[in-house]
Amino acid sequence: MSQTPHIFEINGVQSFQQLVIDNSFHTPVLVDFWAEWCAPCKALMPLLAKITEEYGGALLLAKVNCDVEQDIVASFGVRSLPTVVLFKDGQPVDGFAGAQPESAIRAMLEPHVQLPATPEGDLFESAQALYAEGRFAEAETQLKALLGEDNSHAQALILYARCLAERGEIAEAETVLGAVQGDEHKQALAGARAQLTFLREAGQLPDTADLKARLAQNPDDDEATYQLAIQQLARGQHEAALDALLKLFIRNRNYADGQPHKTLLQVFELLGTAHPLVTTYRRRLYQAIY
Repeated sequence: MSQTPHIFEINGVQSFQQLVIDNSFHTPVLVDFWAEWCAPCKALMPLLAKITEEYGGALLLAKVNCDVEQDIVASFGVRSLPTVVLFKDGQPVDGFAGAQPESAIRAMLEPHVQLPATPEGDLFESAQALYAEGRFAEAETQLKALLGEDNSHAQALILYARCLAERGEIAEAETVLGAVQGDEHKQALAGARAQLTFLREAGQLPDTADLKARLAQNPDDDEATYQLAIQQLARGQHEAALDALLKLFIRNRNYADGQPHKTLLQVFELLGTAHPLVTTYRRRLYQAIY
């Protein structure tokens, strides 16, 4: 891993004193106790580096090779690897042992160090990127901060509603969407409403395993095909759902008053016209119709 001004190796007890203890009086320092033979350590390293860099100097990362720095390891009683300890004001204040998910690491850091302020545009773009990566809770946190400054920000309201929907807060998401004013973001609003529709419908349907079992016995079961597609849409499995809906439309376009066609159009709204799946399946739908 390449070194940056915010990430460094510890070389000896004096180095630890200067770079960790002394530094921690003005900047929190995350100390990563690792070893060359430890596979979880190596998996954790790039994640710690990424998080550290996001703080833009408000957090430092010190790496301690436990096979080399045995005096330091002994002084802190490190018994398992990886072990990560956060130092602040010269003292260890938090930490964890063993590999942890990114969300848990960020939650550990949150009470002790603040992410740098981000301009409004960058904050929304960052929330969009987090949402796209499936990091809904983090996206929601950033959107709350943005909406605290401007509660009429239409794009932020729409994305915030989608984050709420991802954790099952359908009614609250609908309330948030109701606060969106104007027609400027009509398509994004329609997409968010489609997402709520699919999640609400999925809650009333048989579970995925039962539907798959029905289709294993009868692949032409139109009801099971449609209901499974709705379950897939509720879980973000868009390609599988689009494929099933299109095949159902071709096989029985009049199923449930043309519901496969209507649902395909809803998915196009959900994903947006620029999405590659929309481009592909809109063309296939056109070919099936004409």
